Amino acid sequence: MKKIIAAFDGLKFSAATLNYAIEIAARNKSILTGVFLEDLLYHSFNLFDMVGSHGVSQAKLNRLIKKDQDTRQQAVALFEKICNKKSVDYLVHQDKSFAITDLIKESVYADLTIIGAAETLNHYEQPKPTPFVKELLAGAQSPVLVVPATHQPIERIVMLYDGHPSSVFALKMFTYLFSWTVKYPIEIVYAAEKKLALLPESNLVGEYIRCHFDDPVFTELTGEPEEALIAHLKQASPGTVVIMGAYGRGAVSRMFSSSMANRLMETLDLPLFIAHNR
Repeated sequence: MKKIIAAFDGLKFSAATLNYAIEIAARNKSILTGVFLEDLLYHSFNLFDMVGSHGVSQAKLNRLIKKDQDTRQQAVALFEKICNKKSVDYLVHQDKSFAITDLIKESVYADLTIIGAAETLNHYEQPKPTPFVKELLAGAQSPVLVVPATHQPIERIVMLYDGHPSSVFALKMFTYLFSWTVKYPIEIVYAAEKKLALLPESNLVGEYIRCHFDDPVFTELTGEPEEALIAHLKQASPGTVVIMGAYGRGAVSRMFSSSMANRLMETLDLPLFIAHNR
């Protein structure tokens, strides 16, 4: 049995994150931990909301704090209700210190961390991937699945391959965590500025992938890697999950740089699975 954690902002609860987490936990028969993050200074209201006729009103402030507490507890109750409905074993953690520190610590004790690409853990809407998500990806101690705002059941896999161990490690972690996708179609995509006769280590990577998937398809793209990959992935069907590695961890190729992952999250509405090879 695996332990999956899903990160939630109880004030802006993401149904899509919950649906992805439920799908994966149910198929794996995993324990799903809902990590409901609170930051010490994060509320749904601002300074102007607290002001009454005689300045800052303690009574008004208390009402606003109580409203936030109720909203967060309603999110927890919804999480528990859906888990029970789908017969998923679950835990609830309500972390109330510093959200990013708490989540990275939680990831140490998880097999997979799931988070929405648009999570901010603050008042403001920010372009995806948000600073909060970027910081999580740089510090996470487990593989991370970054999911879009709309849930689509996973039906197809695309692996970004660059010939280095980090890309194969990401695939290894995916096969361990998503073993139920063994019959799903998988495409291995390699991008290079000049066309190659063979993919790097083509025999070995082909042999490894065929141990896990029945009929892999290999695609070589020619051109500037970032642009070629984005153009190719824009054509991916709904339900596709993209696998890559080495976010911001001394990436050995442009295919696995943090800027590449950021562009993918910014441009595509597909779940992105990232696993670091330490």
